[in-house]
Amino acid sequence: MYNEIGPQKSYRFYLFILVAVVSFALGWELSRFGFFSSSVVKIDNKAGTSANSSVQTKDGVDMGLFWKIWGEVDNKYVDENALKSDAMVYGAIKGMVNALQDPYTVFMTPEESVQFNESLEGTLEGIGAELTVKDKKLTIVSPLRKSPAEKAGLLSGDVIYKIDGKRADDMSLVDAITKIRGKKGTTVTLSIIRSNLEKPFDVTIVRDSIDVESVTEEKLKNGIVYLSVNQFNDKTNDEFGKYISDLILNEPKGLIIDLRYNGGGYLDIAVQLLSYLLPKDTSAVIIKERGKKDDTLYTNGNPKLLNAPLVIIVNDSSASASEIMAGAIQDHKRGVILGTKTFGKGSVQEVEKFSDGSSLRVTIAKWFTPNNRSINHEGLTPDIFVDIKDEDIKNAYDRQKEEAIKYLENLKK
Repeated sequence: MYNEIGPQKSYRFYLFILVAVVSFALGWELSRFGFFSSSVVKIDNKAGTSANSSVQTKDGVDMGLFWKIWGEVDNKYVDENALKSDAMVYGAIKGMVNALQDPYTVFMTPEESVQFNESLEGTLEGIGAELTVKDKKLTIVSPLRKSPAEKAGLLSGDVIYKIDGKRADDMSLVDAITKIRGKKGTTVTLSIIRSNLEKPFDVTIVRDSIDVESVTEEKLKNGIVYLSVNQFNDKTNDEFGKYISDLILNEPKGLIIDLRYNGGGYLDIAVQLLSYLLPKDTSAVIIKERGKKDDTLYTNGNPKLLNAPLVIIVNDSSASASEIMAGAIQDHKRGVILGTKTFGKGSVQEVEKFSDGSSLRVTIAKWFTPNNRSINHEGLTPDIFVDIKDEDIKNAYDRQKEEAIKYLENLKK
Protein backbone atom coordinates (compact mmCIF):
# COMPACT_ATOMS: atom_id res chain seq x y z
CA MET A 1 0.00 0.00 0.00
CA TYR A 2 1.32 3.41 -0.92
CA ASN A 3 0.58 6.81 0.55
CA GLU A 4 0.38 9.94 -1.56
CA ILE A 5 2.91 12.64 -0.73
CA GLY A 6 1.68 15.99 -1.96
CA PRO A 7 1.85 16.38 -5.73
CA GLN A 8 4.66 13.87 -6.26
CA LYS A 9 4.53 10.21 -7.07
CA SER A 10 3.73 7.96 -4.12
CA TYR A 11 6.50 6.42 -2.04
CA ARG A 12 6.77 3.64 0.45
CA PHE A 13 10.46 3.53 1.16
CA TYR A 14 11.95 1.91 4.21
CA LEU A 15 14.40 3.78 6.39
CA PHE A 16 15.04 1.39 9.24
CA ILE A 17 18.52 0.82 10.42
CA LEU A 18 19.13 -2.70 9.36
CA VAL A 19 17.37 -3.17 10.53
CA ALA A 20 15.93 -2.56 13.40
CA VAL A 21 14.28 -4.39 16.15
CA VAL A 22 15.83 -7.68 17.12
CA SER A 23 12.47 -8.87 18.27
CA PHE A 24 12.04 -9.49 14.58
CA ALA A 25 14.50 -10.54 11.93
CA LEU A 26 13.91 -9.84 9.11
CA GLY A 27 10.81 -17.00 -5.48
CA TRP A 28 13.19 -13.97 -5.84
CA GLU A 29 13.25 -13.91 -9.65
CA LEU A 30 16.94 -14.03 -10.35
CA SER A 31 16.33 -13.03 -13.95
CA ARG A 32 16.40 -9.51 -12.50
CA PHE A 33 20.15 -10.09 -12.18
CA GLY A 34 20.50 -11.95 -15.48
CA PHE A 35 20.49 -15.28 -13.64
CA PHE A 36 17.24 -17.18 -14.07
CA SER A 37 13.55 -17.07 -13.21
CA SER A 38 11.31 -19.71 -11.73
CA SER A 39 9.46 -20.02 -15.02
CA VAL A 40 12.50 -21.11 -17.01
CA VAL A 41 14.85 -22.82 -14.56
CA LYS A 42 15.12 -26.57 -14.87
CA ILE A 43 17.51 -28.09 -12.39
CA ASP A 44 18.55 -31.64 -13.20
CA ASN A 45 19.52 -33.13 -9.86
CA LYS A 46 21.69 -35.71 -11.63
CA ALA A 47 23.49 -33.49 -14.07
CA GLY A 48 23.23 -30.16 -12.25
CA THR A 49 22.51 -28.26 -15.43
CA SER A 50 20.14 -25.47 -16.42
CA ALA A 51 18.63 -24.19 -19.61
CA ASN A 52 20.29 -20.87 -18.78
CA SER A 53 23.76 -22.17 -17.91
CA SER A 54 25.43 -19.97 -20.52
CA VAL A 55 23.69 -16.73 -19.50
CA GLN A 56 26.02 -13.80 -18.96
CA THR A 57 25.60 -10.84 -16.65
CA LYS A 58 25.55 -7.35 -18.12
CA ASP A 59 29.29 -6.96 -17.44
CA GLY A 60 30.14 -10.22 -19.19
CA VAL A 61 30.45 -12.72 -16.32
CA ASP A 62 29.44 -16.18 -17.51
CA MET A 63 26.93 -17.75 -15.15
CA GLY A 64 27.96 -21.22 -16.28
CA LEU A 65 30.28 -21.40 -13.26
CA PHE A 66 27.30 -21.12 -10.94
CA TRP A 67 25.65 -24.14 -12.51
CA LYS A 68 28.90 -26.07 -12.67
CA ILE A 69 29.35 -25.63 -8.89
CA TRP A 70 25.70 -26.51 -8.33
CA GLY A 71 26.19 -29.75 -10.25
CA GLU A 72 29.40 -30.65 -8.42
CA VAL A 73 27.78 -30.15 -5.00
CA ASP A 74 24.53 -31.83 -6.01
CA ASN A 75 26.26 -34.92 -7.40
CA LYS A 76 29.14 -35.36 -4.95
CA TYR A 77 28.25 -33.95 -1.52
CA VAL A 78 28.43 -36.79 0.98
CA ASP A 79 25.18 -36.11 2.84
CA GLU A 80 22.47 -36.35 0.21
CA ASN A 81 19.74 -35.52 2.73
CA ALA A 82 21.31 -32.07 3.25
CA LEU A 83 20.84 -31.17 -0.42
CA LYS A 84 17.70 -29.07 -0.17
CA SER A 85 17.27 -27.02 -3.33
CA ASP A 86 15.24 -24.21 -1.78
CA ALA A 87 17.74 -23.65 1.02
CA MET A 88 20.62 -23.76 -1.47
CA VAL A 89 18.97 -21.22 -3.77
CA TYR A 90 18.16 -18.88 -0.88
CA GLY A 91 21.72 -19.26 0.39
CA ALA A 92 23.14 -18.43 -3.03
CA ILE A 93 20.96 -15.32 -3.26
CA LYS A 94 22.00 -14.19 0.22
CA GLY A 95 25.65 -14.64 -0.68
CA MET A 96 25.20 -12.54 -3.82
CA VAL A 97 23.43 -9.76 -1.92
CA ASN A 98 25.92 -9.85 0.96
CA ALA A 99 28.75 -9.38 -1.56
CA LEU A 100 27.57 -5.78 -1.95
CA GLN A 101 28.77 -5.19 1.63
CA ASP A 102 25.79 -2.93 2.28
CA PRO A 103 24.19 -3.83 5.64
CA TYR A 104 20.94 -2.22 4.50
CA THR A 105 20.55 -4.38 1.38
CA VAL A 106 19.22 -7.77 2.46
CA PHE A 107 17.45 -10.76 0.97
CA MET A 108 14.76 -12.21 3.24
CA THR A 109 13.33 -15.70 3.06
CA PRO A 110 9.53 -16.08 3.33
CA GLU A 111 9.76 -16.62 7.10
CA GLU A 112 12.04 -13.62 7.60
CA SER A 113 9.76 -11.49 5.44
CA VAL A 114 6.78 -12.30 7.66
CA GLN A 115 8.76 -11.36 10.76
CA PHE A 116 9.89 -8.10 9.17
CA ASN A 117 6.32 -7.13 8.29
CA GLU A 118 5.23 -7.88 11.86
CA SER A 119 7.78 -5.35 13.09
CA LEU A 120 6.27 -2.59 10.97
CA GLU A 121 2.85 -3.40 12.39
CA GLY A 122 4.19 -2.86 15.89
CA THR A 123 3.62 -6.47 16.98
CA LEU A 124 6.86 -8.03 18.18
CA GLU A 125 8.29 -10.84 20.26
CA GLY A 126 11.89 -10.88 21.35
CA ILE A 127 14.23 -8.69 23.40
CA GLY A 128 13.36 -5.32 21.87
CA ALA A 129 16.58 -3.76 20.62
CA GLU A 130 17.68 -2.14 17.41
CA LEU A 131 20.75 -3.51 15.65
CA THR A 132 23.11 -2.54 12.91
CA VAL A 133 26.48 -3.65 11.61
CA LYS A 134 29.13 -1.06 12.44
CA ASP A 135 32.78 -1.62 11.59
CA LYS A 136 31.81 -5.23 10.82
CA LYS A 137 30.55 -5.71 14.38
CA LEU A 138 26.98 -6.48 15.44
CA THR A 139 26.12 -3.33 17.38
CA ILE A 140 23.15 -2.26 19.45
CA VAL A 141 21.73 1.02 18.20
CA SER A 142 19.30 1.23 21.07
CA PRO A 143 17.09 -0.83 23.35
CA LEU A 144 13.40 -0.03 23.01
CA ARG A 145 11.80 1.70 25.94
CA LYS A 146 10.51 -0.70 28.63
CA SER A 147 11.82 -3.67 26.64
CA PRO A 148 13.62 -6.75 28.02
CA ALA A 149 16.83 -5.38 26.47
CA GLU A 150 16.50 -2.12 28.36
CA LYS A 151 15.64 -3.89 31.62
CA ALA A 152 18.71 -6.10 31.16
CA GLY A 153 20.90 -3.00 31.00
CA LEU A 154 21.92 -3.11 27.34
CA LEU A 155 23.15 0.23 26.04
CA SER A 156 23.54 1.98 22.73
CA GLY A 157 26.96 1.11 21.30
CA ASP A 158 27.22 -2.29 22.98
CA VAL A 159 28.74 -4.89 20.65
CA ILE A 160 27.18 -8.36 20.62
CA TYR A 161 30.17 -10.71 20.54
CA LYS A 162 28.36 -14.03 20.93
CA ILE A 163 24.77 -15.27 20.75
CA ASP A 164 24.20 -18.36 22.90
CA GLY A 165 27.91 -19.07 22.71
CA LYS A 166 28.25 -18.67 18.93
CA ARG A 167 30.27 -15.80 17.48
CA ALA A 168 28.07 -13.12 15.98
CA ASP A 169 30.71 -12.01 13.48
CA ASP A 170 30.42 -15.40 11.78
CA MET A 171 26.74 -14.69 11.04
CA SER A 172 24.96 -12.43 8.63
CA LEU A 173 22.90 -9.67 10.23
CA VAL A 174 19.63 -11.41 9.42
CA ASP A 175 20.91 -14.72 10.83
CA ALA A 176 22.00 -12.96 14.02
CA ILE A 177 18.62 -11.28 14.39
CA THR A 178 16.87 -14.59 13.81
CA LYS A 179 18.87 -16.22 16.61
CA ILE A 180 18.23 -13.36 19.03
CA ARG A 181 14.50 -13.10 18.47
CA GLY A 182 12.15 -15.79 19.68
CA LYS A 183 8.96 -16.68 21.50
CA LYS A 184 7.87 -14.99 24.68
CA GLY A 185 9.24 -16.72 27.79
CA THR A 186 12.31 -18.21 26.12
CA THR A 187 15.81 -16.98 26.87
CA VAL A 188 18.85 -15.90 24.91
CA THR A 189 22.35 -15.27 26.27
CA LEU A 190 24.37 -12.47 24.70
CA SER A 191 28.07 -11.87 25.24
CA ILE A 192 28.55 -8.11 25.26
CA ILE A 193 31.61 -5.96 24.64
CA ARG A 194 31.28 -2.49 26.14
CA SER A 195 33.80 0.23 25.35
CA ASN A 196 34.55 1.20 28.95
CA LEU A 197 34.98 -2.37 30.19
CA GLU A 198 38.06 -4.54 29.77
CA LYS A 199 36.31 -7.89 29.36
CA PRO A 200 33.11 -9.09 27.67
CA PHE A 201 30.23 -10.02 29.96
CA ASP A 202 27.18 -12.25 29.49
CA VAL A 203 23.57 -11.16 29.77
CA THR A 204 20.72 -13.68 29.76
CA ILE A 205 17.46 -12.08 28.62
CA VAL A 206 13.94 -13.48 28.79
CA ARG A 207 12.13 -12.69 25.56
CA ASP A 208 8.72 -11.06 25.77
CA SER A 209 5.91 -9.61 23.69
CA ILE A 210 6.71 -6.05 22.77
CA ASP A 211 3.97 -3.61 21.96
CA VAL A 212 5.73 -0.72 20.29
CA GLU A 213 3.91 2.52 21.02
CA SER A 214 4.66 4.77 18.09
CA VAL A 215 3.86 8.00 19.92
CA THR A 216 3.38 8.84 23.59
CA GLU A 217 2.35 12.14 25.15
CA GLU A 218 3.18 13.88 28.42
CA LYS A 219 1.84 17.27 29.44
CA LEU A 220 4.52 19.10 31.36
CA LYS A 221 4.46 22.23 33.49
CA ASN A 222 4.02 25.74 32.08
CA GLY A 223 1.99 24.60 29.09
CA ILE A 224 4.76 22.53 27.50
CA VAL A 225 3.81 19.28 25.74
CA TYR A 226 6.23 16.39 25.27
CA LEU A 227 5.70 13.88 22.42
CA SER A 228 7.96 10.87 22.13
CA VAL A 229 8.04 9.35 18.62
CA ASN A 230 9.48 5.85 18.87
CA GLN A 231 9.05 4.59 15.29
CA PHE A 232 7.81 5.70 11.89
CA ASN A 233 5.42 2.83 11.18
CA ASP A 234 1.85 2.43 9.96
CA LYS A 235 0.43 3.63 13.27
CA THR A 236 2.59 6.69 13.72
CA ASN A 237 0.78 9.26 11.58
CA ASP A 238 -2.61 8.53 13.13
CA GLU A 239 -1.25 8.61 16.67
CA PHE A 240 0.85 11.74 16.13
CA GLY A 241 -2.00 13.47 14.30
CA LYS A 242 -4.43 12.72 17.13
CA TYR A 243 -2.17 14.32 19.71
CA ILE A 244 -1.49 17.33 17.50
CA SER A 245 -5.21 17.79 16.77
CA ASP A 246 -5.95 17.77 20.51
CA LEU A 247 -3.50 20.65 20.92
CA ILE A 248 -5.07 22.92 18.32
CA LEU A 249 -7.76 24.36 20.60
CA ASN A 250 -5.22 25.06 23.32
CA GLU A 251 -1.90 25.56 21.54
CA PRO A 252 0.97 24.66 23.85
CA LYS A 253 3.48 27.22 25.09
CA GLY A 254 6.12 24.89 23.75
CA LEU A 255 6.38 21.49 22.05
CA ILE A 256 9.12 18.90 22.56
CA ILE A 257 9.38 16.02 20.08
CA ASP A 258 11.70 13.29 21.27
CA LEU A 259 13.34 11.25 18.48
CA ARG A 260 16.00 9.59 20.62
CA TYR A 261 16.44 5.84 20.07
CA ASN A 262 14.19 6.04 17.00
CA GLY A 263 15.86 3.93 14.31
CA GLY A 264 13.51 5.00 11.52
CA GLY A 265 10.71 3.47 9.48
CA TYR A 266 8.76 4.66 6.48
CA LEU A 267 9.98 7.71 4.60
CA ASP A 268 6.48 8.93 3.78
CA ILE A 269 5.48 8.89 7.46
CA ALA A 270 8.33 11.30 8.24
CA VAL A 271 6.99 13.65 5.55
CA GLN A 272 3.47 13.36 6.97
CA LEU A 273 4.64 14.31 10.45
CA LEU A 274 6.51 17.29 9.05
CA SER A 275 3.27 18.34 7.36
CA TYR A 276 1.76 19.15 10.76
CA LEU A 277 4.62 21.48 11.62
CA LEU A 278 5.62 23.21 8.37
CA PRO A 279 3.61 25.28 5.84
CA LYS A 280 2.03 23.62 2.82
CA ASP A 281 4.37 22.59 -0.02
CA THR A 282 7.52 23.05 2.07
CA SER A 283 10.42 20.86 0.95
CA ALA A 284 10.88 17.94 3.33
CA VAL A 285 13.58 15.76 1.76
CA ILE A 286 15.45 15.30 -1.50
CA ILE A 287 15.68 11.79 -2.98
CA LYS A 288 18.56 10.97 -5.33
CA GLU A 289 18.28 7.72 -7.28
CA ARG A 290 20.73 6.26 -9.79
CA GLY A 291 20.14 7.59 -13.30
CA LYS A 292 17.16 9.72 -12.31
CA LYS A 293 16.51 13.39 -11.73
CA ASP A 294 16.53 14.47 -8.10
CA ASP A 295 13.05 14.25 -6.58
CA THR A 296 12.01 16.61 -3.78
CA LEU A 297 9.16 15.58 -1.50
CA TYR A 298 6.99 18.33 -0.04
CA THR A 299 4.67 18.64 2.93
CA ASN A 300 1.09 17.81 2.06
CA GLY A 301 -0.80 20.89 3.17
CA ASN A 302 -2.07 19.83 6.60
CA PRO A 303 -0.29 22.29 8.93
CA LYS A 304 -1.71 22.45 12.44
CA LEU A 305 1.02 23.75 14.72
CA LEU A 306 3.02 26.35 12.84
CA ASN A 307 3.73 28.76 15.67
CA ALA A 308 4.34 26.74 18.81
CA PRO A 309 8.03 26.94 19.86
CA LEU A 310 9.60 23.58 19.04
CA VAL A 311 12.53 21.52 20.29
CA ILE A 312 13.54 18.21 18.69
CA ILE A 313 15.64 15.95 20.93
CA VAL A 314 18.06 13.56 19.18
CA ASN A 315 20.98 11.32 20.04
CA ASP A 316 23.34 8.90 18.32
CA SER A 317 20.52 6.37 18.01
CA SER A 318 18.27 8.73 16.06
CA ALA A 319 18.50 7.52 12.48
CA SER A 320 17.00 7.62 9.00
CA ALA A 321 13.42 8.91 9.19
CA SER A 322 14.29 10.59 12.48
CA GLU A 323 17.13 12.42 10.76
CA ILE A 324 14.86 13.40 7.87
CA MET A 325 12.42 15.00 10.29
CA ALA A 326 15.07 16.73 12.39
CA GLY A 327 17.03 17.84 9.30
CA ALA A 328 14.00 19.51 7.71
CA ILE A 329 13.09 21.29 10.95
CA GLN A 330 16.67 22.51 11.25
CA ASP A 331 17.00 23.65 7.61
CA HIS A 332 13.73 25.59 7.72
CA LYS A 333 14.57 27.03 11.15
CA ARG A 334 11.21 25.84 12.45
CA GLY A 335 12.69 24.74 15.76
CA VAL A 336 15.84 23.88 17.66
CA ILE A 337 17.62 20.52 17.52
CA LEU A 338 18.99 19.53 20.95
CA GLY A 339 21.04 16.56 22.08
CA THR A 340 23.99 14.78 20.48
CA LYS A 341 24.98 14.03 16.89
CA THR A 342 22.64 11.57 15.18
CA PHE A 343 23.46 8.16 13.71
CA GLY A 344 24.07 9.16 10.10
CA LYS A 345 22.00 6.92 7.81
CA GLY A 346 21.34 8.79 4.59
CA SER A 347 20.24 5.91 2.37
CA VAL A 348 16.79 4.72 1.30
CA GLN A 349 15.63 1.14 0.96
CA GLU A 350 12.81 -0.31 -1.13
CA VAL A 351 11.26 -3.73 -0.54
CA GLU A 352 10.45 -6.01 -3.46
CA LYS A 353 8.07 -8.86 -2.62
CA PHE A 354 7.95 -12.10 -4.58
CA SER A 355 5.42 -14.84 -5.19
CA ASP A 356 7.06 -17.37 -2.86
CA GLY A 357 6.87 -14.92 0.05
CA SER A 358 10.53 -13.93 -0.04
CA SER A 359 11.59 -10.32 -0.44
CA LEU A 360 14.55 -8.16 -1.26
CA ARG A 361 15.26 -5.01 0.66
CA VAL A 362 17.62 -3.00 -1.50
CA THR A 363 19.24 0.41 -1.20
CA ILE A 364 17.88 2.38 -4.15
CA ALA A 365 18.62 5.99 -3.27
CA LYS A 366 20.31 8.47 -1.00
CA TRP A 367 18.44 11.26 0.70
CA PHE A 368 19.47 14.83 1.45
CA THR A 369 17.99 17.53 3.68
CA PRO A 370 16.03 20.40 2.06
CA ASN A 371 19.25 22.44 1.94
CA ASN A 372 20.89 19.58 0.03
CA ARG A 373 22.95 18.37 2.97
CA SER A 374 24.02 14.75 3.21
CA ILE A 375 24.20 13.29 6.71
CA ASN A 376 25.28 9.82 5.57
CA HIS A 377 27.99 8.44 7.89
CA GLU A 378 28.27 11.92 9.43
CA GLY A 379 25.06 12.44 11.34
CA LEU A 380 23.14 15.61 12.03
CA THR A 381 24.79 18.12 14.36
CA PRO A 382 22.37 19.57 16.92
CA ASP A 383 21.95 23.31 17.42
CA ILE A 384 22.35 22.84 21.16
CA PHE A 385 24.70 20.08 22.28
CA VAL A 386 23.60 18.31 25.47
CA ASP A 387 25.08 14.96 26.44
CA ILE A 388 23.95 12.48 29.09
CA LYS A 389 26.50 12.12 31.89
CA ASP A 390 27.29 9.04 33.95
CA GLU A 391 25.74 10.55 37.04
CA ASP A 392 22.56 11.26 35.07
CA ILE A 393 22.17 7.55 34.36
CA LYS A 394 22.81 6.64 38.00
CA ASN A 395 20.28 9.21 39.19
CA ALA A 396 17.70 8.48 36.45
CA TYR A 397 17.94 12.14 35.41
CA ASP A 398 17.03 12.96 31.81
CA ARG A 399 19.33 15.92 31.26
CA GLN A 400 18.42 16.35 27.58
CA LYS A 401 14.70 16.49 28.29
CA GLU A 402 15.18 18.91 31.17
CA GLU A 403 17.39 21.19 29.06
CA ALA A 404 14.72 21.20 26.36
CA ILE A 405 12.16 22.30 28.95
CA LYS A 406 14.48 25.05 30.23
CA TYR A 407 15.05 26.31 26.69
CA LEU A 408 11.31 26.67 26.03
CA GLU A 409 10.69 28.28 29.43
CA ASN A 410 13.40 30.85 28.76
CA LEU A 411 11.76 31.83 25.47
CA LYS A 412 8.76 33.11 27.42
CA LYS A 413 10.81 35.36 29.70
